[in-house]
Amino acid sequence: MIRFLLPFLLLFTTCPAIAQQSPLGPEEELTAEDVEASIRAQTEPMYTPFVELYLLEETKALRKEMQNTRAELIEKVVDKELSVADKTMSYATDTVTYFFYLIAGATSILVVIGWNSIRDMRNQLTSLAEKRVNELVVVYEKRLKSIEEQLQQKSEIISQNQAEIERTNEVHALWLQASQETSQQNKIFAYDRILDLRPDDVEALSYKADAVLEMQEPLWAISLCQRALKLAPDNGHAHYQLACAYAEIGRWEDAVSTLEKAIAISEAYR
Repeated sequence: MIRFLLPFLLLFTTCPAIAQQSPLGPEEELTAEDVEASIRAQTEPMYTPFVELYLLEETKALRKEMQNTRAELIEKVVDKELSVADKTMSYATDTVTYFFYLIAGATSILVVIGWNSIRDMRNQLTSLAEKRVNELVVVYEKRLKSIEEQLQQKSEIISQNQAEIERTNEVHALWLQASQETSQQNKIFAYDRILDLRPDDVEALSYKADAVLEMQEPLWAISLCQRALKLAPDNGHAHYQLACAYAEIGRWEDAVSTLEKAIAISEAYR
């Protein structure tokens, strides 16, 4: 019943505008029947929660699609880097093989012309080849270590994204459950689970305040609305629920001023 009294309070604060539109004479007073007739003349709903739920579902779906796209992109980049590393190792192997072929050819020439003995040449070439191979191994170990670090970072990002997707799906399921529940206690339980996953969810706080107010707990509802307004001062739904709670405990001036803020912020209450 308190929610139906709030529009009367707002209309009483704007009596001059109603008086101009009313066909009453200059000496006649505005009656409750005139206010009720003005309210019944409203043709548009003051609140459309299904539109907000629809926008929430579309936003969650878009976010999930973006996260999947990001994961696919990271996977492609990782595959490309591994392919490049594989080609690099193949190139290094071919280079060492050709180097040994060159050494063998040079050795044959030197043996023919008689510069040094075959043993000395073999030792020198072996030492030179080992040095070159060790240098290549050090370079590619550094590159592989860098690739491993990048892969680990990207794996952590993918894990975080997967956890966020699971959290988003669970929150979405809880919103659907709350919208289908007829018991206010069950709705509060669903909103509490959402707040456990996302403590700063302003919509969950304001809808929980709505359910609490239905259970005739206005002080609890005021606390929830004030908490939501600290997180989002321009949230019209939180202002509206706070106005309802103020009206429930008889703070009419606070209820009217808070309702005016809700109307100024959100077009759904106009």
